Amino acid sequence: MTVAIIRFGGSNCDRDAERALEHLDIDAEIVWHEDGLPEDTTGIVLPGGFSYGDYLRGGAMAARSPIMAEVREAAADGVPVLGVCNGAQVGCESDLTEGAFTTNESARFQCEHVYLRVERDDTPWTAAYDEGEVIEVPIAHGEGRYEIDDDRLAELEDEDRVLFRYCDENGETGPEANPNGSKHDIAGILGDRDTVAVLMPHPERVTLPDVGSTDGQGVLRGFESA
Repeated sequence: MTVAIIRFGGSNCDRDAERALEHLDIDAEIVWHEDGLPEDTTGIVLPGGFSYGDYLRGGAMAARSPIMAEVREAAADGVPVLGVCNGAQVGCESDLTEGAFTTNESARFQCEHVYLRVERDDTPWTAAYDEGEVIEVPIAHGEGRYEIDDDRLAELEDEDRVLFRYCDENGETGPEANPNGSKHDIAGILGDRDTVAVLMPHPERVTLPDVGSTDGQGVLRGFESA
């Protein structure tokens, strides 16, 4: 297994992702977007950061890099793809997933720990958790508010494609537990396949024991079970 972590100009969480994956004994390689995907790619991470300085919209420029055509093709073939923070924005802008991430309701950059409720435990990204389990994961974003039109939101919910919702420590959702105003408290969703997922919080930052928490390990272990 070799997970390709795609580095765009402005990516800054690629090394975090590499270190977290290697801690889990998952082979990972940082790949410059202009070089294309390696032939032995068996998984893909779209990491966090500020690709192209979030010019136009977060992830909009990176989504137009030629490598994203390769990523879409790989995803269609069942290769697991995980987009985190700016990578989640890239994923939505690339039509890997529904909806979009836009300016926080507070109109401020927010960097803090939040609670997430696991909505499903039958996907590669959540198989290590129990449905309804609450995990604590950090966020660091200015454009993390998930938006989607009401009809497509209803379809997303009907198809059970919500992975995580913002909640309080007891698993209760609501405005006080939602850090950015995301619709239906959505923090992470699936694409058309359950091998494709994007989420705004950073599981790679709570994977190594020396940072004080390993709550995010289960998400990255999705590359083992996808």
